[in-house]
Amino acid sequence: MRTIRKSALGLGLAAIAGAAFLGGTVQQAAAEWQPRKPVEFIIMAGTGGGADQIARLMQGLIQQKDLSPRPFIPINKPGGSGAEALRYMHDKAGDDHTLLVTLNSFYTTPLVQENLGVDIAEFTPIARMAIDTFLLWVPADSEIDSLEAFGEKIKAEGRNWKMGGTGTGQEDSILTAMIEAEFGADITYIPYPGGGDVAKNLVGKHHDSTVNNPAEQNEFYRAGQSKPIVQFTEERMEAYPDVPTAKELGHDIVYFMQRSVNGPPGMSEEAQQWYISLFEELFNSQEWQDFCASDGLTCDEFVAGEDLAAFHQTNIERHKALIDQVGADAIVSQ
Repeated sequence: MRTIRKSALGLGLAAIAGAAFLGGTVQQAAAEWQPRKPVEFIIMAGTGGGADQIARLMQGLIQQKDLSPRPFIPINKPGGSGAEALRYMHDKAGDDHTLLVTLNSFYTTPLVQENLGVDIAEFTPIARMAIDTFLLWVPADSEIDSLEAFGEKIKAEGRNWKMGGTGTGQEDSILTAMIEAEFGADITYIPYPGGGDVAKNLVGKHHDSTVNNPAEQNEFYRAGQSKPIVQFTEERMEAYPDVPTAKELGHDIVYFMQRSVNGPPGMSEEAQQWYISLFEELFNSQEWQDFCASDGLTCDEFVAGEDLAAFHQTNIERHKALIDQVGADAIVSQ
């Protein structure tokens, strides 16, 4: 049985149930607040990718389960490796009807694009819904069948080898730079607007490999058009029991992707708590947990509010270190 850790914010609300807040308790205020108009559900990536699929699944379940009196409207803003979405959210400060579905570009894009003028620490943390993973994929008929064979191939091919990925200066390009550093290779990185485009172009053989998330590549994998070589996880996932991890093969390459929902700076506390309650109910649903199991996501801990803010701060520092390790030039000029 999964143990779901409640957020510090949620526990804190119980502890201050008797505190006054605008003429009533915080709990009463949160219970009284609800969306008065459609909620913009901003996706900081293109259509068809993991973030897009997850956002639209959440939107569909929210509607199906009648969790909100107003609809959630998915809107893709992938420009500038998520910079478009981040600026949009920054400029919506104080808006209780706009949410952002994030991936790790939530951390990396402001770090790499220093003139963006966005501080994600000011955003309102709602809920972490999953930890997503990365695998190394090649076309099904590729002669490569191991990480060592892949390493030898990319060293031999050099810039002739093409790795497809989502955007530049974000997750896929960071992981590509980690792989290059591990094997002493210098390959060509081809950026696409979203993971769906990356997946399609791999099976179309417009590039040679990718580090797609499972949700992005599973359709083609199940159709026998692509194959996973290695997982970049601490341990093998249940969804891929026969695929080794890089770590168990002697290569310390571990990288994961957070899937969280955040509000703009200055969202009201009542709205924040209402959204936390909604996403906790969604997280605990059988539909969401089944999706996580089938698509190789880790969904055994619900993290929200102040706990999510702490998680974000830890990962900002982690990504600063990763960028320093591989070099900013390595992830933006591939």
